[in-house]
Amino acid sequence: MSAPTVSLRDVTVTRNSRNIVDHVSLDLGAGERWALIGPNGSGKSTILKMASSWMHPTSGHVFLFDRELGQFDVTEIRKDIGFVTPAHDLQWPLDGLDVVLTGITGTLETPMRWEPSSAESARALEAMREVGVDHLAETEWYVMSQGERGRVLIARALILQPKLLVLDEPMTGLDLTAREQLLDTLDDLSRVEKALTSVLVTHHIEELPASTTHAALISHGRIVAAGSAVDVLTSANVSAAFEHPIEVTFAHGRWAARSNR
Repeated sequence: MSAPTVSLRDVTVTRNSRNIVDHVSLDLGAGERWALIGPNGSGKSTILKMASSWMHPTSGHVFLFDRELGQFDVTEIRKDIGFVTPAHDLQWPLDGLDVVLTGITGTLETPMRWEPSSAESARALEAMREVGVDHLAETEWYVMSQGERGRVLIARALILQPKLLVLDEPMTGLDLTAREQLLDTLDDLSRVEKALTSVLVTHHIEELPASTTHAALISHGRIVAAGSAVDVLTSANVSAAFEHPIEVTFAHGRWAARSNR
């Protein structure tokens, strides 16, 4: 059996004498589509940062691609991790293709005196085509909708063909149509990139793509429940995580939630 793509083993993160992540253990297997769900301040983003090599735990162990964080130079694996966040603040008016190409350089802007090769430009266009935004190759970032930007950023994350795709609240600021288009993109991606492991952070279970296979509910820095998404995302578990009576329904591959007072 192959090692998990990401393994957190009894990790704790302490800030100002408070455990913001408290003895968490979690394994993300190859090809699994994970969701981390919980209220504000529950520790989701901190767990995500450790799972993507951007933060070390105060105690415990983090393994990425079967290598322990802290025992190697993280630049060796950063190309294997695609990171998507709506907080992508450009200072210059790049077009869609240029934004995707910055996935190669690992920068927000195009580096000075750097020119992509024809092969790199072709790879960027292919990544855009894979998520259905190749028509935005010459469209300036600032005139794109939030939904278009989200899909361009997924193409940027895919350009180096990563083993792990990390999505930090990718639905933030999207209207209904844009959200559904982005969810469709993630579902399509799951059918094409079957070996790709992904982990998505959200507050809302309505924002989970139908392709979600696993979920972890987090509250006060601890795991409330983790495992198969259909087993974890129940009314009882979600109510416990959010400390409020919530009714969860599941239909046509999607989840919904409402107060059950």
